Amino acid sequence: MRHVDFSPLYRSTVGFDRLFTMLDSLAQPDQGNTYPPYNIERTGENTYRITMAVAGFDESEILIEAQAHALTVKGVKSEDNAEGSEFLYRGIAKRAFERRFQLADHVEVTAASLKNGLLHIDLLRSIPEAMKPRKIAIAAEPVSAPKAIEAQVAN
Repeated sequence: MRHVDFSPLYRSTVGFDRLFTMLDSLAQPDQGNTYPPYNIERTGENTYRITMAVAGFDESEILIEAQAHALTVKGVKSEDNAEGSEFLYRGIAKRAFERRFQLADHVEVTAASLKNGLLHIDLLRSIPEAMKPRKIAIAAEPVSAPKAIEAQVAN
């Protein structure tokens, strides 16, 4: 895939740098980071839910952090070596992870829950009243005859 240089656009636009950064990051190939698997679903007109499969992690081992236009979910597995036990085969991953999501304007995290190995993060897009579309009433003016210009005849 070709790399697109957005530097000329940076000089002639104001406030679109985040958009160009996101487009630039899309052009870079994914490093194969697919752990943990996740779903993003739309649950309503302005509500969304991210569901991540985090089997083996509990609430104390997961950190959810939301900052300006970014949501970061980190998982750090604590070491729990039981004394006297030895693994013959370890198929359950104990690896740490970090997953980042870019959030659109006016999207905020409202809740998070962990149940049956699935982490659910609920999001709400709350558009300020000033930015919502509004209807403009059309004032009905009475239709009248065109106004005539009066002129005086000069002698």
